[in-house]
Amino acid sequence: MSNISSIVVFSLSGFSATVNYRVTLFSLTLLCYCLIVVVNVSLILTIILDQNLHEPMYMFLCSLCINGLYGTAGFYPKFVSDLLSDTHVISYAGCLLQVFVIYSNAKTDYSILVLMAYDRYVAICRPLEYHSVMSVRRTAVLLSLSWLLPLCIEASVIGLTSTLKLCGSHIQKLYCENWSIVKLACGSTKVNDIVGLIIITFYLFHALFIGCSYVWLVKSALKSREGRKKFTQTCVPHLLCLLNVTAALLFDTMYSRYGSASMPQTLRNFMAIQFLIIPPFLNPIIYGLILTKIRNRMIHLCKMAGQRFKLTLKV
Repeated sequence: MSNISSIVVFSLSGFSATVNYRVTLFSLTLLCYCLIVVVNVSLILTIILDQNLHEPMYMFLCSLCINGLYGTAGFYPKFVSDLLSDTHVISYAGCLLQVFVIYSNAKTDYSILVLMAYDRYVAICRPLEYHSVMSVRRTAVLLSLSWLLPLCIEASVIGLTSTLKLCGSHIQKLYCENWSIVKLACGSTKVNDIVGLIIITFYLFHALFIGCSYVWLVKSALKSREGRKKFTQTCVPHLLCLLNVTAALLFDTMYSRYGSASMPQTLRNFMAIQFLIIPPFLNPIIYGLILTKIRNRMIHLCKMAGQRFKLTLKV
């Protein structure tokens, strides 16, 4: 057990740039988190309560929103409390748990987006086979894998990191991140580096798969007016969410591994947390606004809630 780290707590240095604006940042962060919860829960409830939305595409979207709530729960509560605190520390076990939640969330996000791309490919390129290919059983299996695989991958990463002997406890971010912990190791981290590259390559193949599926989608959609309409209605929001998540994760990966210490701390903080702010907030809004079924259902539910509220006031 001599090779295992004796570090008890980590200090988070990213908060040094927030001291003069802590109340303002606390208010904005709390508002942002509340909005993320509201928009995601609203979409989840809309899909669950409406039998007409119990289709693979909407089930994948529901899972995407649940994952958004899961990931932000690993960041916002701790971040909000740290903004008003004078000491910014996190326990060793708490740090590894935060890494697991935040980065398994990011991997699950991408896995679900791959499933959504496959679903759209089958719907547009093989419409007659759609219900047999995307059966209830297969949809359930694919959804389970989109969660289990990222969770297992991240668990293996955390397992490797936990065996490292660390020579420091200073993390230059607003939250715990695996590469920041690995950089504190006293000895060799070759195994961690190799596993990290394998995982990055694995998710690059995800991106390649999505790219290939969209090449076929565009070719198929251009053949008919109905195909173009279906592509615009269901694939555009997926593309927007995909670009949103990809850009956010690319920023975080590049910053973690190659970021310069000469960059202003405020800019470094933004680059580090934007994938925890933008995708969870924008994804449900993009889908809620563009997908007609969801938009109409949400408008209907809002009208019903308004009518019930008026009746309550009259009583």
